[in-house]
Amino acid sequence: MFNKILIANRGEIACRIIQTAHRMGIRCVAVYSEADANARHVAMADEAFYIGPAPSSESYLRADKIIEIAKESGAQAIHPGYGFLSENTDFAEACEANGIVFIGPPSSAIAAMGSKSAAKAIMEDAGVPLVPGYHGKDQSPDLLRAEAEKCGFPLLLKAVAGGGGKGMRVVENMAEFDDALAAAQREAKNAFGNPDMLIERYLTQPRHVEIQVFCDQSGNGIYLAERDCSVQRRHQKVLEEAPAPGLSEDTRKAMGEAAVRAAQAINYVGAGTVEFLYDVDGSFFFMEMNTRLQVEHPVTEMVTGQDLVEWQLKVAWGEPLPLTQDQVKTRGHAIEARIYAEDPDQDFLPATGTLRYLSTPDESAHVRVDTGVTEGDEISIHYDPMIAKLIVWDETREQAVNRMVQALEHYRIAGLKTNIRFLHAAVDAQPFREAELTTNFIATHNNLLFPKSRLDLDKALVLAAGFILEQRKSAEPVTGDPWSPFGRKNSWRMNSEYAQPLTLQVGDDKHELKILERDDRYQVFVGGSVYHLNAKLNDDFLQAVINGHRLSVHGNLHNEELVLFYEGDTFKCTVYRETYGFEEMASEGSLAAPMNGSVVAIQAKVGDKVTAGQTLVIMEAMKMEHAIKAPADGVVSEIFYAEGDQVAEGAELIAIDTGEAE
Repeated sequence: MFNKILIANRGEIACRIIQTAHRMGIRCVAVYSEADANARHVAMADEAFYIGPAPSSESYLRADKIIEIAKESGAQAIHPGYGFLSENTDFAEACEANGIVFIGPPSSAIAAMGSKSAAKAIMEDAGVPLVPGYHGKDQSPDLLRAEAEKCGFPLLLKAVAGGGGKGMRVVENMAEFDDALAAAQREAKNAFGNPDMLIERYLTQPRHVEIQVFCDQSGNGIYLAERDCSVQRRHQKVLEEAPAPGLSEDTRKAMGEAAVRAAQAINYVGAGTVEFLYDVDGSFFFMEMNTRLQVEHPVTEMVTGQDLVEWQLKVAWGEPLPLTQDQVKTRGHAIEARIYAEDPDQDFLPATGTLRYLSTPDESAHVRVDTGVTEGDEISIHYDPMIAKLIVWDETREQAVNRMVQALEHYRIAGLKTNIRFLHAAVDAQPFREAELTTNFIATHNNLLFPKSRLDLDKALVLAAGFILEQRKSAEPVTGDPWSPFGRKNSWRMNSEYAQPLTLQVGDDKHELKILERDDRYQVFVGGSVYHLNAKLNDDFLQAVINGHRLSVHGNLHNEELVLFYEGDTFKCTVYRETYGFEEMASEGSLAAPMNGSVVAIQAKVGDKVTAGQTLVIMEAMKMEHAIKAPADGVVSEIFYAEGDQVAEGAELIAIDTGEAE
């Protein structure tokens, strides 16, 4: 077995690989960018090498530098993880040319599946069912339009060299086709260096079901159950589970055998995933093959009891598959939730910031957390915004769903926006519990996935007041007489009752509270109501009784900003202090950046008349494009940034004079 490997990746997958390699007695070499100097994967590795500046093009995509470091460190093999260089044929060939084992399939297999159009031709020859569409090399706009008409609408434009939802557009009719094609080609060119497209019929109620396959160097191939990855946003997976609910054993077997045929058709070696669209009538169609370990591989590990990274290392060393097909057994049900730094309320816009506060559920045989970050780490614009993967297992799907709901309630983050509340609502929603799964799940059940807060506003304000006052108490200096009222910071007055004021801002609204403190309890006046509050704070855990209702919350107070966590929900407020001389950053007719990112295209110039909803700027953040639209009719009076510029969230991009709209 290898005695030293290099991991050409970062984040949670690098940490995941290191854990298994160390268990097997293999030393690990990490690489890191300037942004990752203090990252968790660097600390976990036996040694680490600086590889370049923060942008991935200057660090984690530097194949030449990675191979140079592998040789310098004496690493016998390179594990690419997923993303970055994991499906790069040139990198796989360069490893082989330098006598380094690439822990993945041969470059020929990567090349065969790297082009979606070529892959479909191979699959057709192997007898794997395909969705109707166009997969040819001729990319002339006229031909693509003709093929679109032939395919029928709705259709899906997909980058030939794509992945992760990039370079992909759903087109409802021919009137949308040209604009969608241009946008998809541009995104594909930026992400993969190849603007070529394929066209597929877009199934309106499909499920995304994929098969985990594994092949060894002797040509043996097996499948290790299937995963349902239907719950997606922007064509990127959010929830995954194994096994896929509701599949008949005949369908499961047919899909698994088709996946193995697909892998063997390209002489595959190692871990791979064959993805299918599964339709309501039970038919399934080949979508693509990912020639690497998938993000969602833990759910397969949880139901099969196998370590897929260990399998990768053994197969790369030349060992046979650890199991035959008959020996593969599954037990129970597993679900994975991807925890992202993003804002679900703003169409899942990527978010950046510091993990100021991070508390995760306890790990056990039922709960697993795969992550590459720790409290205090920065989520930057340079890499994918995934914070962690939360995986649960139980005997039945119903029990696994309940366990995921509970685990999400115990996952608490402050300092930046996350999708935890959304995930909690999604998993707890009745349609998910009843396995009513399609790739349109989020759009179909939008009203269930963005519920009102579980906390009544007044009660939340009272809890916030209790948390703030109790934390202030805990920070008070110890005096000679701990019972002396003169050493307290509670606005105590001799011979009179004094209700101390506390103004809390929630969003744009300010709420004025009055608080009377009496021994171990408070009276809190909110609006026209009075609440009797008993509160006890232990670190971040507040136990409270409000008018006889006992409840508890966790919280984090930092620089007067408070976040309370309650049953998967969050309540955010700020201790308001009057400020003067503040000017609004952006006027009514301005266009502001909704997130940190870079400017890809400016689609207007000074003097242009624009209409509300017209796309004026295209930004890229976390490897995805976002169209920034005009907020009102008007005339462009000033443009503050150019293509390629980095901009911060809230920065004014374009000024629009709305007085000249006529």
